[in-house]
Amino acid sequence: MLRIGFLLHPGFSPMGLAMLAAFDTANRQLGRQAYKPIMLSGTGGLVQSGMGLSVETEALSRRHLDIVIIGGGVEAGTPATIAFLQHAVRRVSRIAATCTAAFVLAEAGLLDGRRATTHWARARELQRRYPKAKIEEDRIFIEDGPIWTSAGMTAGLDLALAFIERDLGADVARAVSRTLVMYHRRSGGQSQFSTLLELEPKSDRMQKVLTYARRHLSNRLDVEELAGVAALGARQFNRVFIRETGQSPAKAIENLRLEAARALMEDTDQTIDSIALQTGFADRDRMRRAFLRAFGQPPQTIRRANRASFAEEL
Repeated sequence: MLRIGFLLHPGFSPMGLAMLAAFDTANRQLGRQAYKPIMLSGTGGLVQSGMGLSVETEALSRRHLDIVIIGGGVEAGTPATIAFLQHAVRRVSRIAATCTAAFVLAEAGLLDGRRATTHWARARELQRRYPKAKIEEDRIFIEDGPIWTSAGMTAGLDLALAFIERDLGADVARAVSRTLVMYHRRSGGQSQFSTLLELEPKSDRMQKVLTYARRHLSNRLDVEELAGVAALGARQFNRVFIRETGQSPAKAIENLRLEAARALMEDTDQTIDSIALQTGFADRDRMRRAFLRAFGQPPQTIRRANRASFAEEL
């Protein structure tokens, strides 16, 4: 059984507690208590979130723990918290921080010389304030030795699933993911940004078109095909799409293809030709040109960089 010390600060975000659902689900899948959460705070007692939710906690102590997690929604540690973390890093297998809680790890000196991430909106500030850290803003989560950091609050679930896969195996992690209705566990190397979130269509009709496009990237996906999904004429569809998303249909489809192709490049061993066909680029040369326009690097370079980064994490 792994004991998880979950450290809360006044004003914490309730979303940070979502990680506990993943560990609880793993326990239920196994029919035993593989993880035991222990809620902690600087002084113990009730700790209130920013939304008024109160959680009963134990005071920080040197009791046996296997993992320490700092919940998000906090950016500064108390002297007691900093001392606790500096002591814990020598005794536990992992210390993790979600979202802006990475600032607390940095304040404790635990990010010095290490790779880390945080919410993209605060990543540059974290790097500026703690120049000894190596902040990578476009990552879902990063493992560097015993220190784990994740992006925004929902990325904490990806981090929790990575823990479960490491501790209990890929089959259990997949079962937990399905139970939580998560599409899959995102690897740490995936981008924090999403093409669908960036487009933000204003109507269900255009959302339906984008969902269709994402599921049928190997199709031509020309204006006529997409207009048919929207039940509009081609000219009207083109006008409405640009008005709602701020991009032309061709540009939006290319961005969806790039996002899918990059994920396959980073997370699978499929050949470049196979990925180009699956994502609708038709051939590797066309995909290469699109990668150079979007990322300034060809697909092979991005794959090599991701593998080198993964090897460093191991």
